[in-house]
Amino acid sequence: MRPPSPLMVASIWSAPARQLLPTCLDAPVPRQLTSQVPGKFCLPARIKLPHRPIITLTTDFGTNDHFVGAVKGVIIDIVPEAAIVDISHAVQAYDVLDGAIAISQTYSLFPTGTVHMVVVDPGVGTTRRPIIASSDGYHFVAPDNGVLSLVYAKEERIHVRHVTSDHYFHQPVSNTFHARDVFAPVAAYLAKLVDSHKFGEEVEDYVKFAAPKPKPNGENRLRAVVLKVDRFGNLITNITPDDAPAIFSGKSKFKIVVGNKEITEIHSAYAEGGPGEVFGILGSMGYLEIVANRAPAAQITGAGKGAEVSILLGEGAAAGKGA
Repeated sequence: MRPPSPLMVASIWSAPARQLLPTCLDAPVPRQLTSQVPGKFCLPARIKLPHRPIITLTTDFGTNDHFVGAVKGVIIDIVPEAAIVDISHAVQAYDVLDGAIAISQTYSLFPTGTVHMVVVDPGVGTTRRPIIASSDGYHFVAPDNGVLSLVYAKEERIHVRHVTSDHYFHQPVSNTFHARDVFAPVAAYLAKLVDSHKFGEEVEDYVKFAAPKPKPNGENRLRAVVLKVDRFGNLITNITPDDAPAIFSGKSKFKIVVGNKEITEIHSAYAEGGPGEVFGILGSMGYLEIVANRAPAAQITGAGKGAEVSILLGEGAAAGKGA
């Protein structure tokens, strides 16, 4: 039998052909386009998916142990074509809010159909539920502990399912490593286009919390908080331009007190700050950051995650200007 021509091969891989041709279950080589039966022409048994499935990982596992490798092994065993993307494995240990921030800042940058696995799971092995949350464009696989709260806040439509179909799990299921035995295989089968309805019933009482918001603290005053400290020592606050437009307008006086410093300047780039100057900047996350040029603001101010940030607006802020 003559091998197929390039034109014939191209036609085989077209969408209509994929629907009409049977699978070459007896093809001697995976992805071979011909059967061992003379004159039979069909698709191979192991065909690449039309689009390479993407699975992202966001965890507090770090990289010193075997945990991340074990999770990836389970995924690849189920769906070898998967592209696995590490969003972060440096989420602060047990910190559900930190995990929520990490996934909320990144998930929508990925192609439609991406499966996001998010595991910050201090309640592993308890009665907390494993869930699948599905939006119009993505699936999220996570423990039901609020780690997807900031995703819920961004998505107009979300459907959450309690994962109970344990025949999809990696067996035996460890009571301390659900990332490997529950979440990883569920994420892999979702990437393999198994319908989310098959994993369990939809629930309405899933866990969610609201991100902390700045609060009024007297006249022309706000009390905010440092949400996290990034690798560079920048203090990411929970203040957005909507919360305090006067800070970012350049037309009003203000004073920001955090740790042992008072900040009265907002710059548009890190490099605009002078040596040793602590100042504010609107960061890529959409929040006010307290930063220093090539220096850790956290160390300079003596402040860290959870530290109070006080904002004074208007004429009263003029007193004590300077860091």
